[in-house]
Amino acid sequence: MSLSFEGRVVLVTGAGGGLGKEYALAFAERGASVVVNDLGVDTKGGGKSSAAADKVVEEIRAKGGKAVANYDSVEDGEKLIQTALDEFGRIGKLQCFFCINIYFSFILLSTPDLIHRVHLRGSFLVTRAAWNHMKKQKFGRIIMTASAAGIYGNFGQANYSAAKLGMLGLANTLAIEGRNYNIYCNTIAPVAGSRLTETVMPPDLVASLKPEYVAPIVLWLCHEQCQENGGLFEVGAGWIGKLRWERSQGCIVRRNNNAQKWSTVEHEYLHLYINRYKFFLIHLLSCFFTAEAVGQKLPPTTFSFNHTQSILYALGVGMSTKDSDHLRFLYEGHPDFSCLPTFGVIPSQAAMMDGGLGSVPGLNIDFTQVFLSKPPCLFLLAVNTYSGKELVCYNQWSVFVVGAGGFGGKRNSDKAKVCVVYRSKQCVVSLRIQAALYRLSGDWNPLHIDPSFAAMGGFKAPILHGLCSFGFAARHVLKQYADNDPSRFKAIKVRFVKPVMPGQSLQTEMWKEGNRIHIQCKVKETDAVVLSGAYVDLQGASEASPENLTQGGGLQSELVFAEIGRRIKDVGSELVKKVNAVFGWEITKDGQNVAQWTIDLKNGCGALHKGPYSGKADVTFTVSDDDFMEVVQGKLNPQKAFFSGKLKIRGNIMLSQKLEVILKDYAKL
Repeated sequence: MSLSFEGRVVLVTGAGGGLGKEYALAFAERGASVVVNDLGVDTKGGGKSSAAADKVVEEIRAKGGKAVANYDSVEDGEKLIQTALDEFGRIGKLQCFFCINIYFSFILLSTPDLIHRVHLRGSFLVTRAAWNHMKKQKFGRIIMTASAAGIYGNFGQANYSAAKLGMLGLANTLAIEGRNYNIYCNTIAPVAGSRLTETVMPPDLVASLKPEYVAPIVLWLCHEQCQENGGLFEVGAGWIGKLRWERSQGCIVRRNNNAQKWSTVEHEYLHLYINRYKFFLIHLLSCFFTAEAVGQKLPPTTFSFNHTQSILYALGVGMSTKDSDHLRFLYEGHPDFSCLPTFGVIPSQAAMMDGGLGSVPGLNIDFTQVFLSKPPCLFLLAVNTYSGKELVCYNQWSVFVVGAGGFGGKRNSDKAKVCVVYRSKQCVVSLRIQAALYRLSGDWNPLHIDPSFAAMGGFKAPILHGLCSFGFAARHVLKQYADNDPSRFKAIKVRFVKPVMPGQSLQTEMWKEGNRIHIQCKVKETDAVVLSGAYVDLQGASEASPENLTQGGGLQSELVFAEIGRRIKDVGSELVKKVNAVFGWEITKDGQNVAQWTIDLKNGCGALHKGPYSGKADVTFTVSDDDFMEVVQGKLNPQKAFFSGKLKIRGNIMLSQKLEVILKDYAKL
């Protein structure tokens, strides 16, 4: 949905540059008649010039828009409003924004300073001048621009902080008094790079905080369809967060025993709670991406869950008691109560969304460019989930970052796998889906529930979580080919192609080749493909037997590692003394990494883990399943394998000499 402001009049103060200029241009581009107010002062509030406002007006008119300049101070609010009435006959919206910022130490302040006159008193005077006109026409939208300094405080800005928080108080009262007249007032606290912030922010940060990234929320809050009133929003770099006040439960204190009850009073004490609108579309939109980010590790996080979260997830991906096979996933008292295997994406996603990505050096995500046609880049995120030292699941996220490409190099890969050519469909399952339940599993992005928020992103309605479609498709495979037995589930790979709208029917088409089920998902109503290049690998009923392993039913190397595990149990202490190292193994097949093993002969009595080491392995080997067996059986010399590129080694290469201690006696396999 493209917001239109045809027939509306907008007054933007401080519109000669920075945020104000971006607002004025954005409104004009969408049909509004704009009063561009700017006194033309410098960053310290001195001087006066008409050049800034005139330049913005010229730019708007050059693009076919309607605008007029005003050079009055906001302390002359009546003059600003009169300009709008004289030129356009009405006033519909106010954007009170002031490009003045003076730093004073508290002890140097005097009460009637310029900061209060311009920011707080100026906001009052301009709004008062427009108020009666808005009441008569029964329409008005007012945006006050506060600051984080006003909300949280900031050293050396006592005057500025007081003025900005005063604007929030003014806005809250205006929201109450104006709502019966369809006059809505909201407050934003933006962070943007400008001439005011370039002296206190690093250049790369200023560049990432472009003023145009703040404009979308201003446009939406000023639109006639927006019913938000009395809200406070922090915004910057495309991210938007709604703030609210909270109060503790408190207690009664009527005598002089405050100290004894202070812990009760203090519990959940009055604080600002950021309503975490996680603007994290899995497409990630756009980012500043440098080589420094490659190879970085996210800080470890803890994820706890019980049967409630497991059941909520099952309900969110469409399970119901109408199907008796579903009861094992919905009733904690069922003798075979289980968690759906795709629940493994939930802790992985939580690790990334709850601040993990923000800690990666060289990865500075910008949340505004998802719909632009720009060259993308691709980066991979690998997340390992452990229960103690046991690897529970491994997730790899392939993230296409729109707008961050253009750095040269090939646009495709020689290793890209060609998707299977689908033959006649062996099985098709359709089911109508909805989004409200799935979000309870931890993806709180309002894009999937809030119509007004979805409209800001250009959608006519909220879209379904991609991972919800993912869960539906995996569940269809589990039922059709594995009798709803989660122990048969081995791996899944999908690519998200298009969004699904809540209420649409998801159709999963399936083809079986051995233990791999190829899948493609479509929206039944439109025939649009939404998941492609997808498959689910299942464990065969007797896949772990030596016969099947050596006949191609699984990885031949698994049998070797199983034998190594048994040997470690028998003589692990002796091996630890001889080897004293941790070996990592990455087994590939058809160029894809399909299995990882850790042989720990450094700690305790030794151990074998399926999956990567939780710390850092001393040496890591990468080899195909077939070449691994050739080496183990003595048919391929390890040194020749290394120099020919069949065996790759990372870490302490000298430790490879100790492989003989580990792999001896396996030639018979």
